[in-house]
Amino acid sequence: MNDFMTLEVLATFAGLVLAVGIIVQFTKSIIKKKFDDVAVRIYTFIISLILTFIFACTGSGIENILLTIINSIIVAVASMGGYELLADPKALKHK
Repeated sequence: MNDFMTLEVLATFAGLVLAVGIIVQFTKSIIKKKFDDVAVRIYTFIISLILTFIFACTGSGIENILLTIINSIIVAVASMGGYELLADPKALKHK
């Protein structure tokens, strides 16, 4: 593999999850300085939505737009779950 990230990789589920995870982890400290943890989840969804619309949009009709939104939700949840699993598996959540 000569390329780190290509357009073809970003058009896949795994590529989008990886890209969203990296972008959010790299910029999360900016969000957490001003907002609560819930804002990080919303931020993750927004990044996922933007990347999914740019790289993996399935078409232009209302059904395809809704499908892209649903796919971006799945990508965001997978990105957040991937971080929890890999980076902080024994974290204690405060309520």
